Amino acid sequence: MHVIPELLVPVGSPDKLATALRYGADAVYLGGQALSLRAKTDGFSFSQLRDAVNLAHAGGTKVYFAMNLLAWEEHLPGVEAYLEELAGIDVDGLIIADPGIMSMAMKRVPHIPIHVSTQVSTSNSATAAFWRDLGARRINVARELGAARIRAMVRNVPDLEFEVFVHGAMCMAVSGRCLLSSHLTRRSGNLGQCTHPCRFDYKVTAVRLEERLRPGEDTWEIQCGGEFSQVMAAEDLCLIKYLNWFRNNGVASLKIEGRMKTPSYLAQVTDVYRTALDDLAAGTFRPGLYLEELQQLATRPLTSAFFTPQPVTLLPALSRSLTKNIVGRLVEPTGDDRWVMDVKHRFETGSPLEILFPGLRRPVLGADDYGVENAEGELLPTVHGGMRVVLRCAYPGLEAGMFLRAHHPGVYNSQAG
Repeated sequence: MHVIPELLVPVGSPDKLATALRYGADAVYLGGQALSLRAKTDGFSFSQLRDAVNLAHAGGTKVYFAMNLLAWEEHLPGVEAYLEELAGIDVDGLIIADPGIMSMAMKRVPHIPIHVSTQVSTSNSATAAFWRDLGARRINVARELGAARIRAMVRNVPDLEFEVFVHGAMCMAVSGRCLLSSHLTRRSGNLGQCTHPCRFDYKVTAVRLEERLRPGEDTWEIQCGGEFSQVMAAEDLCLIKYLNWFRNNGVASLKIEGRMKTPSYLAQVTDVYRTALDDLAAGTFRPGLYLEELQQLATRPLTSAFFTPQPVTLLPALSRSLTKNIVGRLVEPTGDDRWVMDVKHRFETGSPLEILFPGLRRPVLGADDYGVENAEGELLPTVHGGMRVVLRCAYPGLEAGMFLRAHHPGVYNSQAG
């Protein structure tokens, strides 16, 4: 029997946890305020972590805690302190990359399953079995693997769970083990401090390499115009079209990248993958719809990357003029069909807006369906990002934390579906 894989969603703060739960995560991964690979997120204090676990477990959602830095000697006392605190918190797994931290965890918190991070670059079944024999429950496979190699690992080590990244930003280095940030900014990506210099704009006039034993033969050549460009930036991963393959080949968990992404991004991408997995189970899979929605979030082209024999660019990024901007987020009801709303982007009152309901429901509000007021009850013709306003709207089913976005026809290449 083929089982629908778990949907594993990143949460970098308690606010993002609430968003992930609302839009359908089966499991979430998060970190503390140190010792994970997203040091620039707020992270969770131990008190917040306890509350997060209780909230998630109340709805049947699992919580995996990331301690996936590659530690220096001076980090080890902090690791000990973290493990002591985690002993009394009912997390469902520890995401670990450093073998020493794994050994410490198995001694201090042997009841918590170990999930081996993608930072370890597990790329074959022998390595997977090695980690299993040391006590690991799950492997997040190297991000450089194609479908055939993932299938072989799952079949050859059937008593391990396998987890695969299916969506989000990709690192230019092997499974994220990059030294570029350390070299250029003295902030180590392997300690969660990556400044993403591969996304910086560079200007290359010409680079031509010739190897000594092959004179006259170019081994590498880059030519660029006079403008700056993101010459090292990878496209973004998107494997939404291949969900049935993951189900049929026994992959346990599908992981989304993005603990540093905004709550609105998290809401939309979680909603797409949750709906797609539910549709897959129901036999109503609609890849064109999912790609159209994901294109609204893309700042770079979406690609199949290493998963397919040759990378397939599924969709280009939309121009800013065609993107449906998130314009507001509901904060709390005030009665009489009114909601406090934080404005995220400028919009004209009366312009059509979409409500982001779970299940890819996107009802459109017309000019007669809503109004926007200030605290004194005065109607506002235009609102701007950063304002807190009152939304007057009687649409049923609204909840605090939901988002509204601008409505206009998007651009979608039907051949990609």
